[in-house]
Amino acid sequence: MFELLDKWVEQVGEENVIQVITDNYSSYVMAGRLLELKRPHLYWTPCAAHCLDLMLEDIGKLPNIKRTLERAISLNGYIYNRSGLLNMMRRFTGQRELLRPAKTRFATAFITLSRLHEQKNNLRKMFTSSNWSDSKWAKEQKGKIIGNIVLMPSFWNTIVFCLKVLGPLLRVLRLVDGEKKAPMGYIYEAMNRAKDTIVRSFNGNEEKYKEIFNIIDKSWEIRFHRPLHAVGYFLNPEFFYDKPEIEHDAEIMSDLYKCILRLTRDPAKQEKVVAEVSLYTNAQGLFGNELAIRTRKIRAPAEWWAAYGASAPNLQRFAMKVLNLTCSASGCERN
Repeated sequence: MFELLDKWVEQVGEENVIQVITDNYSSYVMAGRLLELKRPHLYWTPCAAHCLDLMLEDIGKLPNIKRTLERAISLNGYIYNRSGLLNMMRRFTGQRELLRPAKTRFATAFITLSRLHEQKNNLRKMFTSSNWSDSKWAKEQKGKIIGNIVLMPSFWNTIVFCLKVLGPLLRVLRLVDGEKKAPMGYIYEAMNRAKDTIVRSFNGNEEKYKEIFNIIDKSWEIRFHRPLHAVGYFLNPEFFYDKPEIEHDAEIMSDLYKCILRLTRDPAKQEKVVAEVSLYTNAQGLFGNELAIRTRKIRAPAEWWAAYGASAPNLQRFAMKVLNLTCSASGCERN
């Protein structure tokens, strides 16, 4: 795999390559690391969508979540495999469905849990009605198991738990896997926001989400995070000027200087890029223009830099390189 990636970079020209994105399987990881060793002026980046898929897969292995997903799939399968029962369900739900396919297995699972949660009362009414108790399905062993699941408080409580955990992470997945905007300026903040949302949804009760955060943090540190993500966050005016702590964050600033050294080959140009950083951080020159200030949260980050970065031309070129990058490989496997 390394030889294949290296040959591709050679054909394109190393000077034209900023990053190479692959899946996060072990063979690709090794190839990516070898590529970075041989070619020190580009980045190998694991596909963010694939990393999130793997993160969700790890969360889905937690016993209470795994059990609830299995019960939800069993409930849906039982209903949808019996046309008469499906018609009964539709009468109770007002023709609303429980199933809708999505891009990934975990997105589909989330939608399934969300639909079940929305129809909780209607499903409980159905499984306590004479329509159900008089039906042939209520007398089947499998039907009795399904009926018990629907009336089980712990099933519904864990669905709510799953929605609180999976919802924010799937929003990050939609961001990195979408085509509406280049996500490099957003992914770092999106992961922070997802964690903040989870904390708020449990009212700060750490015991509720500690196990989830262990998985998220481990995945972020080991599989996911690259300096480009932090640099995209730093260079996104929507976040930078709203959060003064960004330029005092040692990790973010370290990643910024790492990227400048890696992506800018000429030492003299490296120094020029660094010298211009203060113009951006202090909103001097065109960065302080009324239009620049007004459009910090409106224009896409790369567009904003193209319009207002001329006071710092070296930093402008560097910023646009980073902010126009994607985070995911279009060929990533879908679960």
